[in-house]
Amino acid sequence: MKKYIIISFLAFMVSACNDEFMDRYPQTSIAPEEFFKSEEDLRLYVNGLLELPGVGQYQADQNSDNLATTAAIEIKTIMTGTPTSQNITGGWNWARLRNINYFLDNMVGANATPEAKNHFEGLARYYRAVFYMGMVKRYSDVPWYGNLLNPTDEELFKPRDTREYVMERVMEDLEFASNHVREQVPTGTPGKWAVKNFYARTALYEGTFRKYHPELNLQQTASSFLTKARDVASEVINSGKFSLHSTGNPQADYAALFRSQNLIGNSEVILVNPYDINKDRNSNINFTVFGTYEQSPSRDLVQTYLMADGTRFTDIPNYQSMQYVEEFANRDPRVSQTLVYPGWIRQPDPTPFIPLMNRNFTGYFQQKGYNNTIDNIAIGSLDFPVYRYAEVLLTFAEAKAELGEITQADLDASVNVIRNRVGLPALQLAQANSNPDPFMAEKYPAVTGPHTGVLLEIRRERRVEFALEGYRFDDLMRWGAGKLLERIPEGMYFPGLGKYDLTGDGHEDIILIGRDQNIPADPEKERNALGTLLVYYRAGEFADNVTVYLKNGVNGGPLVTEVTPRQFIDPKYYYRPIPFSQVTLNSNLEQRFGWE
Repeated sequence: MKKYIIISFLAFMVSACNDEFMDRYPQTSIAPEEFFKSEEDLRLYVNGLLELPGVGQYQADQNSDNLATTAAIEIKTIMTGTPTSQNITGGWNWARLRNINYFLDNMVGANATPEAKNHFEGLARYYRAVFYMGMVKRYSDVPWYGNLLNPTDEELFKPRDTREYVMERVMEDLEFASNHVREQVPTGTPGKWAVKNFYARTALYEGTFRKYHPELNLQQTASSFLTKARDVASEVINSGKFSLHSTGNPQADYAALFRSQNLIGNSEVILVNPYDINKDRNSNINFTVFGTYEQSPSRDLVQTYLMADGTRFTDIPNYQSMQYVEEFANRDPRVSQTLVYPGWIRQPDPTPFIPLMNRNFTGYFQQKGYNNTIDNIAIGSLDFPVYRYAEVLLTFAEAKAELGEITQADLDASVNVIRNRVGLPALQLAQANSNPDPFMAEKYPAVTGPHTGVLLEIRRERRVEFALEGYRFDDLMRWGAGKLLERIPEGMYFPGLGKYDLTGDGHEDIILIGRDQNIPADPEKERNALGTLLVYYRAGEFADNVTVYLKNGVNGGPLVTEVTPRQFIDPKYYYRPIPFSQVTLNSNLEQRFGWE
């Protein structure tokens, strides 16, 4: 019974106030020396530390240029408001670290084999690395606490430790975890290869962040992290344990990863978060990712995908004025497995889906994360791929390119494996470097050198392979590309008022009328050649009393989602302020990067 009593108390932990921060275990709980006695005790506690990203990741790109959103997303609020440490107050919460350090400080006396102790210590240190990586991403320099503290300990009032010091500790934790966490672990929990994936991800993040952020004055140390990313990713690749999910169907294999009720044992999935509505683990987010609830994919994302023959969509003359049906023709198959394409059928309607238009939305719809069925059990039981082997391949390729040592053989073993799944031609190193894409180069002016072209293509691959899975914001931050967030996402292009085919069958589906016209009652509406009523929308400029906003009003243009100017202050907005209340409690905590 006592094993369960202590866990219940550990679930109620203190958060940020210094007078309680990292307090000792509750006086009414069982003392640690009475609990941590066996391997089973260690397993029980560490299982209680389990945290996994889930299906909410399909909404996490709202903070990036992949999605337009009507939500109050932090970075958008910062860029359009007057942010200070008094109104940007989230994130400074240390309760989870207290739980982790409590275990690490008290597990040593358990009657368990050294291998078992190392395994569970490794898992706890992996969780600590994940926690601290989140803090470093948000604040850069943060206090490092490697042990449990008492309320009177002076360490509670220490200043920030340097980013270099904290990241050294993070990498030490990940090195230990990657060497000691077991390969065979219960389903849905991190094992050896999951730890190594995160290890490589962390090294790539830190290496590129240091390279592209001169304000840190750490560029000279970037290569050591990039080398570690390369080496750890290579270890995963050379293990032969994983391969991309592929049945030889380039039109469906990619999408299958995001609409499966069972990813356990999938050759690509290194770590799975399993859902089962019958076990009160519901994955149903159909309403929030699809439609006009909160988010909609951006036109810039659509334009990033290559053509099916590997050529660049943005090299086509007048691509900026292409309409929806034309945009999706002969493209990288991933675009139609990620977004709703012309002619897509939404269950249970047997007729092609006509995209709905609405103010503040782009007209594009998201498929990834949406389960196109009316079976509620299936909708609520989609597994989520937490770590995919595709990430290992792209981590390897990017690290090699950033180090200036990538070869065609490296591309063939990484990027081209991913392209091959969807039937895209292989990326050629010499060709990419001799002819960098202007569309991509304009986005990332900091990319220079002899491997500029291939680096830009690797960045394209990351964006399209992981679109709408929550990777994009971190990528923009580490690449020093925050200015891209100043661009307000736009939607479908319409040349003006009139009738438009949105299903690709050659028959008009909607009609845009002027802002001064009235939408007629159904019996008076026009029908297309199939006898189907056209869907009417009143079009005009932003803030007009209309249904959809066009950039040039009745003269057409892309759909406008909002018009409030955005300002990304470099380097300030790559970081967040420590909440004012915490600086008041601990005067040794100083704001950085211009925050007050």
